[in-house]
Amino acid sequence: MAVYLHDIPLSQAKDIFQQALVDAGLGGVLGEEEMEVSVELLGRVLSRPVWAKISSPHYHASAMDGFCVRADSTNEATLTHPVELLVGEQAVYVDTGDVIPAGFNAVIQIENTEPLDAGNHISEDVRNPDKIRIRASVVPWHHVRALGEDMVATELVLPAGHTIRPVDLGALAGSGHVRVHVSRKPKVAVIPTGTELVEVSQEVRPGDIIEYNSLVLAAQVKQWGGNATRHSIVVDDKEQISRVVEEAAKTHDMVLLNAGSSAGSEDFSATVVGELGELLVHGIAVRPGHPVILGMLDGGGGRKVPVIGVPGYPVSAALTGEIFLEPLLAQWLGRQPHSPDMIEAELTRKVTSPAGDDDYQRVVVGKVGDRVLATLLSRGAGVLSSLVKADGIAIFPSGSQGKAAGEKVNVRLYRSRSEVDKTIFVIGSHDLTIDLLAQYISQEGFRITSANVGSLAGLIALRRGESHFSGSHLLDPETGEYNFSYIKKYLPGIKIRVVGMVKRQQGLMVPKRNPKGIHSLEDLVRGDVVYINRQPGAGTRVLLDYQLDKLGIAVENVNGYAQEEYTHLMVAAAIASGRADCGMGIAAAAQSMGLDFVPLYEERYDLIVREEYVESAYFKAVLNILDNENFKEDILALPGYQVDDIGGTLAVLE
Repeated sequence: MAVYLHDIPLSQAKDIFQQALVDAGLGGVLGEEEMEVSVELLGRVLSRPVWAKISSPHYHASAMDGFCVRADSTNEATLTHPVELLVGEQAVYVDTGDVIPAGFNAVIQIENTEPLDAGNHISEDVRNPDKIRIRASVVPWHHVRALGEDMVATELVLPAGHTIRPVDLGALAGSGHVRVHVSRKPKVAVIPTGTELVEVSQEVRPGDIIEYNSLVLAAQVKQWGGNATRHSIVVDDKEQISRVVEEAAKTHDMVLLNAGSSAGSEDFSATVVGELGELLVHGIAVRPGHPVILGMLDGGGGRKVPVIGVPGYPVSAALTGEIFLEPLLAQWLGRQPHSPDMIEAELTRKVTSPAGDDDYQRVVVGKVGDRVLATLLSRGAGVLSSLVKADGIAIFPSGSQGKAAGEKVNVRLYRSRSEVDKTIFVIGSHDLTIDLLAQYISQEGFRITSANVGSLAGLIALRRGESHFSGSHLLDPETGEYNFSYIKKYLPGIKIRVVGMVKRQQGLMVPKRNPKGIHSLEDLVRGDVVYINRQPGAGTRVLLDYQLDKLGIAVENVNGYAQEEYTHLMVAAAIASGRADCGMGIAAAAQSMGLDFVPLYEERYDLIVREEYVESAYFKAVLNILDNENFKEDILALPGYQVDDIGGTLAVLE
C-alpha cells in the first residue's frame, strides 16, 4: 500500500492510530500488578483507587509534650489568678503521639505549666509532680490530633491514574495499606537501524555516525513510565530488520523502529511493517518528523503490537517521542498525558513555516525588561543540541506560514517559569569566555542563553531591547578604536556602559603543521588557498576587511570570501573537516579543534550593556564573576587571552 508522501495532517494520523489501538483492545490500561508499599512504588501509576482502611490517626493523640486536662477545669485560670490541678486526677502527663486518656480533651504544653510538690513548692520532677499550676485557660481539643484528623476510614486516599510521589507513600502506609495495585509498565523495544551507525564505545571514522537515538528514545520511555529494551544496531538489510522486529513484537507491547522511514533505496521500515502487519500511516504533515510510520504488527497468539517508525534525524526522533509515544504510554498506564506549562512570548525575528505542515520550532525564552521574548534556535532536524538548549517548543499550525517579528506565540515550556525569569539573553559576537561565564553564573542561580550573530547584530538587538548585554569587538577603521563609534551610531539616545572583558589574539587558523605554509593575509590570494569567512557584521570580518584594505587586497581575489560561518568554532570545524585551508579566528578556537594558529593582531572584546540593567541582580552577578580570580585564571589558561581590563568600566555612552 503506497501511503508515503500522502502528507496527512497530524490530527488525522493520531485518529487513525488511536482507532487501530482500540480495535486491537489496546485503548486502555494494559494490565496491573500488586506491589508492596515501599520506595520501589515511587513513580508508579495506581490502577485502582485507594480507600483508607483505617483512620489516621486512629485514636485521639497528643500533639505536644504536656499534660492532658479537661478543658472546662481551666476556665478560671488567668495570669493573676492561676488554677492548680492534681496530677493523676485532673491532669495526666503525655508525650507527643500518646493516646489521650478517656475523659480528657485538651493538652497544655509542658512549658506552660508550673510543677508543684505537695507543699506547693516548685517540683524538680516536671513530668510527675503532685500538681500543676496553669495561668491560662484552654479550649476543648487544644493540642489534640483528633481521630481521623488526617484521614478517615473509607475516605478516598488516592485516585486511580495517580502517579505516586514520596508524600503519597506516607499516606498509603498511614491509611493501613501494605500492598496496592499499579499499572503494569509497558515494554517497549527500541531498534536502531543503519549500516553507517556505530556504538558509542566504538572508534569513529569518517562516514561513521554514533548511534544515540536509541539512548534518547529509551530514556523517554523510562521517564514516561515504561520499560525499554535497546537492541543492538541492525544494518540496512530488509531480512535482518524484519527478523529482529518480528522477534521484538513477540515479547514487547510496542516497537520503536528507528531510521529507514523515508523512501530511499535502503529505507526498509515501511516495507517491513507492511509485511509483518498493517501499515497505517507513512508520512505526516509535521516538521521536523515528516516520515513517521504508524502501524500494527502481529505479536503472535492474536496479539497486536503497535509500531512507530521513528525518523533517523535526532530532533525528529525526540519530537516523535513527545508527539506519539508519551500520550500512548499515558493511555496504557491510565494517567493523564503530560500537559506542559505554556507561556506567551514575543518573537524576536520573522518565522517562516511550510504552508502544509504543523511546524515545531525550538526556542529559548527570557524576560528582557517587561517583555517575554522567544528566540528561535537552529531548525535543522539533525541539530540535537538545539533541543538541549531549548526552553520550549513553539508550534506554528499548518496554513499559518509563520509569523512576523514582534508577534506573540505560545511556547510549550521544557523549563519552569522561574528558570525563564532567571535567563540572561546575550546576543552578539561569539567568544569562549562567554561560555565560561555561563558555567560560572549557573552557580549563582542564573542561566545565560547566547545567540552568536556577530557584533553588529548584537548592538541592534540591544537597541531593540531583545538582549540584556552583548559581546562586541568592532574595530573603527578611522580611529583604530573598538566599539565606541558603533555604539554611538547604532544606539543613539540609549545610555550604554562598556565593560572590559578580554584582549585576545586574532589570526589565521590553519590545519596542523600548516601544510600550505600560510603565514599572512597576503597568502589568501594564492590560487591553492581556500578561505572561510565570518558573516557580515561580525567583528572578525570587520577586522579582516580593514586589514585587507590596508594591504590593497580586493575581497574578490580571496577564494572563499563568500563562504561564511557564524562562530569561531564553526570556522575552526570547517578547516578541520577540510572545507577550507584557513580562516580568521581566535587561538582558543584553533586549539579546541586541533589546528595550528598564526597570530596576527590583538583586539579588545567588550561587554556592552544598557545602563538600566547595570544595577540588576543578574549583571551584579556577572561583575562579581569578572572579579573572581578563579574565573580570570580559567581565561588565562586559554591561549591568546589577557584580562587586564576585565570588569572595569571603559566608557558610559549615549
